[in-house]
Amino acid sequence: MLIIDSHLDLAWNALQWNRDLLQSVYTIRTQEHAAPAGPGRGQNTVAFPELQQGRVAVCFATLLARSTGNSIPDIDYGSPAQAYGIARGQLAYYRALEKQGHVRILTNLAALEQHWQEWQAWENEPERPQPSTGLVISMESADPVLHPEQLEDWHRAGVRAIGPAHYGPGRYAGGTGTERGLTAEGIPLLIEMQQLGILLDLTHFSDQAFWQALEMYAGPVLASHNNCRALVPHQRQFDDRQLRAIIARDGVIGASFDSWMLQLDWKHGVYNENIVTLTDVIHHLDHICQLAGNSLHAALGSDLDGGFGREESPLDLDTIVDLQKIPAMLTARGYSDADVANIMHRNWLRFLRRVWNQ
Repeated sequence: MLIIDSHLDLAWNALQWNRDLLQSVYTIRTQEHAAPAGPGRGQNTVAFPELQQGRVAVCFATLLARSTGNSIPDIDYGSPAQAYGIARGQLAYYRALEKQGHVRILTNLAALEQHWQEWQAWENEPERPQPSTGLVISMESADPVLHPEQLEDWHRAGVRAIGPAHYGPGRYAGGTGTERGLTAEGIPLLIEMQQLGILLDLTHFSDQAFWQALEMYAGPVLASHNNCRALVPHQRQFDDRQLRAIIARDGVIGASFDSWMLQLDWKHGVYNENIVTLTDVIHHLDHICQLAGNSLHAALGSDLDGGFGREESPLDLDTIVDLQKIPAMLTARGYSDADVANIMHRNWLRFLRRVWNQ
């Protein structure tokens, strides 16, 4: 089964965590055993060999840097100019990989269709050379955008989706853990995004910013890595009303694999008796499908290696290759072959075809 994953922090892992993602997951783990201990170190799950082995044909690859006075190492910087420089460096990393033939950056419908046809041809004839992974460039936190008018430059450079918020207060919107709405600069940012056709990722918006953004922005919306508040009652997840609003806009919600987003009472940095497994991911996917009344809006947005590793991933997931366990689990849950394909790749494929055909 081909896969589209709507959230992977590849450049952040490569540059801020100094991981050579062209090496295997297991080589990187071995190298990091001698590195300073920390969450996720020596426990990574994502690298390009495993993306290929796991048939991840396309992923949304992020640019991530913030400049709002928080103090998380490798994410927070002292000024918008610094955040801009970091995000440009991450974009340059993706472009370098593309020049070396390791990835293909997808920015329009023609490129997407050609890329997908090559993967389908390889799937039918495995003796062909396996295509590279396709990247849709997404910005997580709009802090690197110096001012809304600069968005045109980011769009020319290849950015096709932006989630304006992250954790805490942002330059353009309140994020997870706040009750702040859009800032004064957030409104012109959304207007400019809509004019340029940049997709709005609602992930990480505070509740206030979420509803303001939906009112301000009439273009396509998605939630790249978001779970269900009905199952895990935390503000990081979306409640049923929010999920229905995304569904009503023909959006897609990618389920995240971070354990604390999958199961109630998970605690960071301590032993957890309640073991999270891929079955918990299925619960969230199923909840979205039940709300929609169909399988057309649930998908994968794993966020694997998003500042954590195996220690905060489902117990039965060793690397991203194990996303291939999900089809059989959905089938056992009563989902048809068409439903499974929708969740694994067709929903994101349909979404991108629709928005890039306008």
